[in-house]
Amino acid sequence: MSDDTRPAPDEPGPDDGGTGAADAPRFRLGYVPGATPGRWARTWRERLPGVELDLVQVGAADVPGALRGGEVEAAIARLPVDKDVFHAIPLYDELPVVVVSRDHLLAATEDDERVTVDDLADDVLWVPRDDVLFDAGVDRPGRRPEAYDDGTGTLVEPEPATTEEAVAWAAAGSGVVVVPMSLARLHHRKDVVSRVVDGVAEAPVGLVWRRDGPTEDVAELVEEMVGIVRGRTANSSRGRGGRAAGVEDTKGAATARAGSSGREGGTAKGRPAKGGAAKGAPAKGGSGRGSGAASGRPSRGRGRAGSTGQGRRRKR
Repeated sequence: MSDDTRPAPDEPGPDDGGTGAADAPRFRLGYVPGATPGRWARTWRERLPGVELDLVQVGAADVPGALRGGEVEAAIARLPVDKDVFHAIPLYDELPVVVVSRDHLLAATEDDERVTVDDLADDVLWVPRDDVLFDAGVDRPGRRPEAYDDGTGTLVEPEPATTEEAVAWAAAGSGVVVVPMSLARLHHRKDVVSRVVDGVAEAPVGLVWRRDGPTEDVAELVEEMVGIVRGRTANSSRGRGGRAAGVEDTKGAATARAGSSGREGGTAKGRPAKGGAAKGAPAKGGSGRGSGAASGRPSRGRGRAGSTGQGRRRKR
């Protein structure tokens, strides 16, 4: 789990709106890089001022371990997750975008134009170790990097250690990287541009928590967070927030519910480290030619590159 427990850029600090008392009840909400739980955190602090909310950044691949180990009670995480171990409520789907150098031909397209996987056919695709889109068996656009001798006679492919490093390699003109829109924004640089890609699966994000183990108090707080992310008002809350608003809780202490809507299953995305890091960024020009014009404008009702949203909100 990341040591960086600071809130995301748009978050109020952990003590804002709380009691600040050392012995105050606390709820730890994990969030993966790119996720912005600020609006939910503000609602929590308005609705449950007596319960401290700690926002803890967790690597996408580290979410299951953080939940099992009790480091966080729930997490805004990449889906899918193991449905036998975790509950999950899908929140929204992120559009995939390609990040290219400003010298790339695709950089000449309009901000709201989309590209296709065919437009990336001549480019080297960098897939970092913390990738969240291309699990084993998933088709990847572009070309694989050229392998090199690691000094032992074994040929290995260069691999960026992190998404941030992959974006830096793309900025150098050595290839491209495809990531969810929120990660492109998180690692944005002045020397790159991003365009939405058709033909790559969207990246679902959801609220995840353990099926077993929480105490009654923790289960009640999880239920509060479930209500907040689902848009319940304080008057319709089933936990302590609703009782604080003067609503009778007819069901007693709420428990984390099974059978949440949307997709579950599979294993948490994100790749573990595969040995040592690549030996530096490849030389510029290794990606071959950038392709021609983008394939067209986005269809009605979908997210657009450069828009304020990270993806499409799920219908409830």
